[in-house]
Amino acid sequence: MAGPHSPMTPQQHSRRGIPAGWIAALLVVAAFVAAYVFGVMPRQRALEALGTETRALAVPTVAVIQPTAGDAASTLVLPGNLQARSETAIQARARGYLRRWTVDIGAMVKAGDLLAEIDAPELDAELRQARATATAAQVHFEQARTTSTRWQELVRSGSVSAQDADLARNALRAREADLEAARQNVARLERVQAYLQVRAPFAGVITSRSAETGELVEAGGGGAPGRELFRLAATDRLRVHVNVPQALARQVQPGVAAELVLTESPGRTFAGKVVRTARSIDNATRTLLAEIDVDNNAGDLLPGAYAQVRLRIPAAEQALVLPVNTLLFRAEGPQVAVVGADNRVSLRSVTIGRDFGTTVELLRGVSASDQVVINPPDAIDAGTRVRVVRPDQKAARPPP
Repeated sequence: MAGPHSPMTPQQHSRRGIPAGWIAALLVVAAFVAAYVFGVMPRQRALEALGTETRALAVPTVAVIQPTAGDAASTLVLPGNLQARSETAIQARARGYLRRWTVDIGAMVKAGDLLAEIDAPELDAELRQARATATAAQVHFEQARTTSTRWQELVRSGSVSAQDADLARNALRAREADLEAARQNVARLERVQAYLQVRAPFAGVITSRSAETGELVEAGGGGAPGRELFRLAATDRLRVHVNVPQALARQVQPGVAAELVLTESPGRTFAGKVVRTARSIDNATRTLLAEIDVDNNAGDLLPGAYAQVRLRIPAAEQALVLPVNTLLFRAEGPQVAVVGADNRVSLRSVTIGRDFGTTVELLRGVSASDQVVINPPDAIDAGTRVRVVRPDQKAARPPP
């Protein structure tokens, strides 16, 4: 006999008024509902998520970057040779034998310092003769002046004719000219005698000496060949000549700052500036000759040395800088892809300035606020809708 909690059989249910067919139908419906809830709905949600993800992946994800301002000035590196501000060969201006020299190479001298002495006995004798001639000319002149004065008095008294007085006056003028010539000759020889002492024309350093005691030296200068006794260079300021490429010639003007770098002075730079240019392009090299002045009061720089010259050239116009991997090279020329506020791409034609290797300077075509695509796909086109991320952000899938 069944207990009070024993399950009822279908016959018992049937006896209580629930048909057995309904019970079977309810069981079937429950099975379908369970199958839909636990089988069909998860798959449907998965398919919807897959569709959403597929649609999201159909929109390309791009990284963008904003252009940065380029330098207001660029650095141009050119080779150059240091030269003394002034350098000259010192020759003898009087013929004679070198009595002695007082300085050697490397000596620092001031303007007017004695460098050497020349012995010229022939010049001394010539000067004594010229002075004697001048003395005789002085005597003749005094005599002619006295005679002319007397003849003028005799003309007034009628003792002599006017023609005789004119002859005396003309003789006075001739003696006066002879005296002046004799005096000029003495002055010339005295100047030549002063050249027997060879002196420095300006302050500097003796870079060469080829004079030896007892040697016969010939007078030079004035186009005549002469023996070089010394070479003097002013090294307190040095100058450097550089050839600036034609493309940058207009930017190199007097006043542009320069720096010198020498291999023998690692870690040091020497300041200078452009003081003048040739204002003309060389037809052979297509370069502009520029001269740079460098202070060398400390004597750290040596004339004739090789140096690298860095010129700080102001930019002709303010430019923007972008990585080279933002550029597209197509038939229309170089372009960049810019993402607008609606996340759609527009293609901009750009003008390229200087190429720095990993970055490039753009003169026109973009602004500082533009969002420029990095590594744009080859298939990207104007109007393409994209999803934007920053280069330091990882691309995340859109939420379902």
